[in-house]
Amino acid sequence: MYIAAHYALKLEIILSTNYTSSWKILLQNSNLRKMFFAYFISFTGSSMAPIAMAFGILELTGSTKDTAFVIATPTFASILVLVLGGVLADRSSRQKIIVGAESTAMLVQLVIATLFLTGNASISAMIVLMLINGITIAFNAPAATGFITQLVDKKDLQATNALLGIARNLALIMGAALGGLLVAFIGAGWTILIDAISFGLSALFVYSIIPNKQVKHHPESIVKELVLGWKEFTHHKWIWVIVLQFAFVVAGIDAFMGLLGPSVAKDYLNGPSDWGLIAGAVGLGTLIGGLIAFKLTVKYPMRLATICVLFFSLIPLAMAISLPFYLIMLSAVLAGLGIQIFSVIWFTTLQIKIPAEMLSRVCAYDHIGSISLAPLGIVVSGFLYEYFGYQIVLILAALIIIVPTLLVLLVKDVWKMRANHSSL
Repeated sequence: MYIAAHYALKLEIILSTNYTSSWKILLQNSNLRKMFFAYFISFTGSSMAPIAMAFGILELTGSTKDTAFVIATPTFASILVLVLGGVLADRSSRQKIIVGAESTAMLVQLVIATLFLTGNASISAMIVLMLINGITIAFNAPAATGFITQLVDKKDLQATNALLGIARNLALIMGAALGGLLVAFIGAGWTILIDAISFGLSALFVYSIIPNKQVKHHPESIVKELVLGWKEFTHHKWIWVIVLQFAFVVAGIDAFMGLLGPSVAKDYLNGPSDWGLIAGAVGLGTLIGGLIAFKLTVKYPMRLATICVLFFSLIPLAMAISLPFYLIMLSAVLAGLGIQIFSVIWFTTLQIKIPAEMLSRVCAYDHIGSISLAPLGIVVSGFLYEYFGYQIVLILAALIIIVPTLLVLLVKDVWKMRANHSSL
């Protein structure tokens, strides 16, 4: 894997000296500035929340299995309504959908925080509230991907995705490390309360944006628009093959980041503070990856993007064989770097190659396919952890990432697909 990645980077990456837009020029766009701050604030809170939820439920029940069900719930809810979210985003206002979703998430997190702080938290209440959280994600995610195309010209999409990735990644570094410390010193409830506030502030920033007009066709029935979106999604083999790959990859990543990592940190490391540092190291890696992707010219975008996914298997492997903590941190940095380069290439390629009026629907099918196995992965890993121990489960999580990714590299449409845009 290291050799393949080394030669892929050496042969395929050219750091362009004539890239389209510098970050300074992009930030002169007031809409993009507001979106940058919305991303930074929202993802700072959101990177604290999973740590708080995982350790809050572990503290409440002491059961990895119970925690697995709660952590898996929002993903399950998202699967049920993601496609509807994509259709509504394409036929209505993406901006209003984002504001509504962020505002709803704020209210849900306020209730969760109150239940923890008053000692009234229960597994059943957490499952119901996390279901609502999952629905907000399902409406937010496809709308946000399409909304970016309303903020900048097409030629600036890669730089914009990288810039917003930097906001997200800075937030992940700060939020994850801060989240671990906050949970350790003031508890899960107060940490989730801060997350609630971040959603409200993010909604205000998005509400204040004045975007370009959203491209829409004459409205069809919802069913017909679903069918048209599905035809566009399946028309591109490179899309549905990678989405199929990510059904397994995300199952492994979510099981590790949402449950296994915090559980191992609680049982064998120094608890939430150590896990916060590891999650923050992932954020540092994504920041580095975002800076690289900002001026990246790639001849074969999906080839490089797919190779980068392999890097995420390094963290569970490092923890499975009990490497020293600094090496676990290094593996987390490399994992973040790889996944961020993938993300920038993936979303930019979608935004360039998919018609704007179809983008949110295609992204909805992308999201639903990618997370389809995540709830099962989280729940199964919770049971396996209690019955077989952490090492076997961590190795399985790594293999679920590695094997499908290597198979995707054998697909011609992925390996041979060329960029047809100056910045990719």
